[in-house]
Amino acid sequence: MSQEVLTPERYYRAVVEYDGAELLGFQIQSQGRTVQGEIENVLWQLVQRPVRVSGAGRTDAGVHASGQVVAFRAPWQHAASDLFRAINALLPEDIAFRSLDLASDDFHPRFSAVKRCYRYQFGLWPGHSPLRSRYAWELGPGLDIEAMRRAAAHVVGVHDFATFGQPPQGEITIREVFSVALTYEPPWLYLDICANAFLRRMVRTIVAALVQVGQGRRSIEDIPALIQARDRSLSPPPAPAKGLILTHVFYEDR
Repeated sequence: MSQEVLTPERYYRAVVEYDGAELLGFQIQSQGRTVQGEIENVLWQLVQRPVRVSGAGRTDAGVHASGQVVAFRAPWQHAASDLFRAINALLPEDIAFRSLDLASDDFHPRFSAVKRCYRYQFGLWPGHSPLRSRYAWELGPGLDIEAMRRAAAHVVGVHDFATFGQPPQGEITIREVFSVALTYEPPWLYLDICANAFLRRMVRTIVAALVQVGQGRRSIEDIPALIQARDRSLSPPPAPAKGLILTHVFYEDR
């Protein structure tokens, strides 16, 4: 009686890029397309068994990524480069693997991360641009960028960011923001922010508060006051998801 030979599982880590405009976020949902769901569907086609994919960040619906990190175990007897090509051949147009490598057993894309960076994109052109608005919050000219820079300086450091976001269940709301930088390349304005971790919607809520400063609707001193209040009801509505990109996730080993 012949016995089935099982292909041993290997543990992989990958950097993933995606256009989130038509996706319901990273985490798999009961209905609708998600990044996790699309990757798991492709892996099912390739290895003919369920594969669970974990990610560094659970980006919301509409949020993009150029540097999301995922990990998964899959039975694959060929080179990682072959798996990389096979996955990209089957993924939909709005998702792509940028790299794929074998991972150490103690690696976890979320819990092993030491720094995460996001970029938020603003369009300061007059009127509406149907093409560029897919990846930017259109605000038009007249934003006080220098006031936004001065206000953003108050975000840097270790703070309780309860006003600006919601933690995963059972976690605290204290985070360390390493840097916030605003770069104006007319007509684009970019805000780059890095932290050890972020609360849910934290980046977009900080962005919204800084925009209110730039529009003269809040003072620079309102930002530290909001942080100190630790009251979610005082926060502005989050900035549109379409302007946000997860750009980098950093680990101790690279």
